[in-house]
Amino acid sequence: MKNYRLYLVRHGVTQGNLDGIYMGSGTDQPLCAQGAAQLRALATRFPYPKAETVFSSPMRRAVETVELLFPDAKDKIILADLRENAFGEFEGRKVTELVQDAHFKQWMDPAQHYTPEGGEPAAEFHKRCSDVLMGMFEFMMKSNISEAACVTHGGVIMSMLAQRGMPRRAPELWMADSGCGYLLQCSPELWMRDGIVEVSDIIPFGYLDGEEGK
Repeated sequence: MKNYRLYLVRHGVTQGNLDGIYMGSGTDQPLCAQGAAQLRALATRFPYPKAETVFSSPMRRAVETVELLFPDAKDKIILADLRENAFGEFEGRKVTELVQDAHFKQWMDPAQHYTPEGGEPAAEFHKRCSDVLMGMFEFMMKSNISEAACVTHGGVIMSMLAQRGMPRRAPELWMADSGCGYLLQCSPELWMRDGIVEVSDIIPFGYLDGEEGK
């Protein structure tokens, strides 16, 4: 049975990332100069797969990453559900400040079921991450697209793979460096019967063999 391949990649670095700012879907920063340069260096040193179809978060940091890593893609599809979590009251604040915030401590404890004011409930975030991942594979199967790429956010990738990825791992074990990610494979049988995807490699290819990946 045919396998479909999706290259799942985290966006490049923004100034907010460098400054230790908590950024979700409420902060739409572009890539910073260092982030763009880092992506160009990665693309020069390591091979990224070619993809004519690329799905992207609507956030500027993701769209600009698509332009740098997949410039020759013919179809660039923006999906709102690929956006990062909405952090509400925590948005735009420094992590060093947040670790002292009582509400943030509640939110970091899953047993508390705390939703930040103005933020996205965890259950809703995880559902849309799961749904959009399987929806991309469904689109590929129906459109006979064997290979595609997806540029999104670190939290989205962790949620997607903790729910649907094989091997089974905790969310934090699916963290990805900026400009990096995973090769996912799925067959119609896995999609319909099991609702899972197989994680089979690191993107870009060979990254783990370099100093950056160690």
